Amino acid sequence: MEETIANLKKGERGIITDVSSIHIPLKLLEMGCLPGNTVELVQVAPFADPMYLNINGSHLAIRKETAIHILIEKVANE
Repeated sequence: MEETIANLKKGERGIITDVSSIHIPLKLLEMGCLPGNTVELVQVAPFADPMYLNINGSHLAIRKETAIHILIEKVANE
């Protein structure tokens, strides 16, 4: 099973590996949601949507329906 941002639990981190889906808005790419960048799940709103993320120091909220299209490789917390 491929890991996505939607699979992260609070405090977990991953490295973005693929953002080639047509379901990912260009605005997210412009805000740093690019392959090679580190993403950490900071908080999840009630009902699990949206997800509040830290991507290379930038904080943004995205909907879970978008998060399932951003592939990651989980990394161990230090």
